[in-house]
Amino acid sequence: MSRRLVSATLAVSLVVSACVPRLAPIAGAPAAPATLPRTVIAPGHHQLVFNWTLDDREMSAKGDGVARIATPDSARLDFFLAGGFGNGAAILIGDSVQAPGSDMIRRLIPPPTLLWAALGRVALPNLPDTVIRVEGDVRRADIGRPVAWRLTFQGDTLRRVDRVSDGKVEEWVERSDATHIQYRNERARRSLQLTITRTEEVPEFDASTWRFVH
Repeated sequence: MSRRLVSATLAVSLVVSACVPRLAPIAGAPAAPATLPRTVIAPGHHQLVFNWTLDDREMSAKGDGVARIATPDSARLDFFLAGGFGNGAAILIGDSVQAPGSDMIRRLIPPPTLLWAALGRVALPNLPDTVIRVEGDVRRADIGRPVAWRLTFQGDTLRRVDRVSDGKVEEWVERSDATHIQYRNERARRSLQLTITRTEEVPEFDASTWRFVH
């Protein structure tokens, strides 16, 4: 590799690293009691219809989709590209996600913990050392040593989950209200926005919902 190419690669790496924000110090007073709200999927089976918009350094796209969610830990998301030019799906069961097919669907889908956060459920790996602080009706928790995750609740509602590495926020999901969800990968400079247009309780899903047909 030439010296010029090495220098260019290093410069790009430094620029990307500089774009990743540092995690701000956790705000608020120590929580008493030091507990977090319990977040689970609502009992039964639900279907969410949504619009989506994707933006990253290489492409922009938009379309609509549907999420099918079943207690206690199963979800399927289907994405349809505007104009009928493509589609993709992801199946999330526990801490495992399957998203075969095109590169577009892999761009759309966050990792399992953040995908569950988008649906309002905390599904973190077991980590020691949790610091919880309260500021008004906002409760924040830094989890891990060093911090690997930050959870933010407003009342009993999960609002945001940040994945942290080396003191920097690598990616996050934010639920500003019941219908608006945003996922951001800071290092890839990729954003996905979902707007839920309809939510309904439905009968039990067919078993074929939870598998891909090859």
